[in-house]
Amino acid sequence: MILRLNYSFKTKNMINLKKALFLLALIPAMVNAQENVDKPAFGIKFTGFVKNDVFFDTRQTVDIREGHFLLYPQNVKNDINQKDINATPNFNMLAIQSRLTGNITGPDAFKAKTSGIIEGEFFGHSDADINGFRLRHAYVKLNWNDKTELIAGQTWNPLFIVQAFPEVISFNTGVPFVPFARNPQLRVSHKLGKLNVSATAYAERDFASNGPKGASNIYMRNAAVPGSNVLVSYACGSNNIFGVGGDYKMIVPEIETTKGYVSRNSLGSLTATAFSKIKIKNTTWKLQATFAQNAHDLTMLGGYAIKNTGYDTLTDIKEYTNYQTGSIWTELYTVMGKYTCGVFGGFTKNFGTDYNILPQSTIYARGSNIAYVYRVSPRFMVTQEKTTIGLEVEYTTAAYGKANSLGEVENAKEVSNIRGLLSFIYKF
Repeated sequence: MILRLNYSFKTKNMINLKKALFLLALIPAMVNAQENVDKPAFGIKFTGFVKNDVFFDTRQTVDIREGHFLLYPQNVKNDINQKDINATPNFNMLAIQSRLTGNITGPDAFKAKTSGIIEGEFFGHSDADINGFRLRHAYVKLNWNDKTELIAGQTWNPLFIVQAFPEVISFNTGVPFVPFARNPQLRVSHKLGKLNVSATAYAERDFASNGPKGASNIYMRNAAVPGSNVLVSYACGSNNIFGVGGDYKMIVPEIETTKGYVSRNSLGSLTATAFSKIKIKNTTWKLQATFAQNAHDLTMLGGYAIKNTGYDTLTDIKEYTNYQTGSIWTELYTVMGKYTCGVFGGFTKNFGTDYNILPQSTIYARGSNIAYVYRVSPRFMVTQEKTTIGLEVEYTTAAYGKANSLGEVENAKEVSNIRGLLSFIYKF
C-alpha cells in the first residue's frame, strides 16, 4: 500500500512538472503574439490587374505603342489617284497595360505616418521597347495628423486630378483633352477644414517638353528651375470636389547655336485649370477646363516655335513663343449593381502663338496643323467579382488645315476615326 501511494504521488508530481514547463514555454509565444496584436504588420502588399485590349480603328491614327494609346486620327494623305492612304483601317490586341503596384507601409518617422508606392507596367518607354517594364509611380509619403502631407518621388502631375479624372476604358484616359503626365516631384499639401492646398516643385522625365533634340527633359534641366504648381480644392461631402490650379514651367531649348554661339534664351509657360466632381447616389458627373501654354509635356496639343522678331541671323540665337491650347472635357456615368454605363466628351482647340513665328521655322509642337479635336465615347462595363468586361466606342475628329503667322490653323477640314474597344480586366 505504501509503495502504491508513493508511486501515485511521484506520478502526479511528474505530470504537474510537465504542465508547468509547458506553460513556461508558452509565455514567450504569448508575449510575442500580444506584441504582434499591438504592433501593425509592416511591409509591402501587391495589387494590380491584368488587362487585354482588343481594338479596331477605321483609319490610321496618331498614337503611341502600336496604336494602344490613341490621340487622334491622321490627316488625309492622297496618293497619285487622290485616294486617301490613311483611310486604311487598323486592328490590334495588346496586354501591355497590365500593372503591378506595391503598397508599402512602415513605422512612424519624424512624428509622421509613413507609406510608399512603387508601381510599374509593361508599356515600355518607346515603341521599340514595347512589352518593357517601366516605372509609373515611386514615392514616399509622410503624413502628420491627416492634415499635412509630403510626397517625394514620381507620381501624377498635379494638373492630372486624381480625385476627378476620366474613368474611360481606353488607356488614353481622355488624352489629348486631359493634362496627362507623371513627374518626379516634391509636393506639400495641407488641409484647412474642407479646403486642401498643395504646392509642388517638379522635374520632367518620361513626359517631356519638345525641342531641337526631340522630346527630352534636358530643356527643363538646363533652365535650372523646377516647374511649380499650386492647387486649391474644396471637398463638399465625401464624394464632391471643386478646385482650381495654376502651373508655371521654364525651359531652355538650346545652350549652343548651330553657329557655335552660347544661347541662354528661355521660355516660360503658364497653365491654369478648374475642375469639379459631383456624385448623386449612383451617378457621377465630372468636368475640367484647362488653358495651357507649351502643353507638349502634358500630352496635349501645343508646344512652341521661334519668334519672328527674336531671331539673330548672325549668331543663330533664337527667342521663342508659346502655342496656346484650350481644352474642356466632361464625363457622366452611373453604376447599377454590376453594370456601369457612361459617356465621355472632350474638345480642345489650338489658339496659336502669342507672337508671330519665324516663317518656315522648325515648330516644336504637337498638332500645329490642327485647329481643334473633339471626341465622344460611350462605354458599357459589366463586373463580377474581380473580373470586368468592357466595351467602348471612341468617335474622334481632328480638323487639319494650314497655320498662319500666328500659328492659327485656317481652312481646316475634319477627319474622323471610329475606334471599337473590347477590354478584359482581372484585378488582384
